[in-house]
Amino acid sequence: MQKLLIVIASAIILSSTQACVYRANISQGNLVKEEDLEQVATGMTRSQVRFLLGTPMVDDPFHRDRWDYVYYLKIGRQDAGFKRWVTIHFDDGLVSSIVKDQELAPDI
Repeated sequence: MQKLLIVIASAIILSSTQACVYRANISQGNLVKEEDLEQVATGMTRSQVRFLLGTPMVDDPFHRDRWDYVYYLKIGRQDAGFKRWVTIHFDDGLVSSIVKDQELAPDI
């Protein structure tokens, strides 16, 4: 009987501590500040954009004239509280268009 109580008490203690597992905050991608993004203009070179915003998160070899800057912040078990996706298109090595505030997947 005493062994059974110890097993049951151990099971209850173990199951109650499983919900208390720490989840670290996850910051993924390039944090692009608004004031830096506002300085990017059409006609700028790739090196000027890289100086302002840093190396792009996604440099797709199939789309050489497109740079994607993606950032999200997940705190604990919650969905991402802050998300940002900016795409910069180039034409002949110069910025041709800037697409701001695109939607990331809601489950991130």
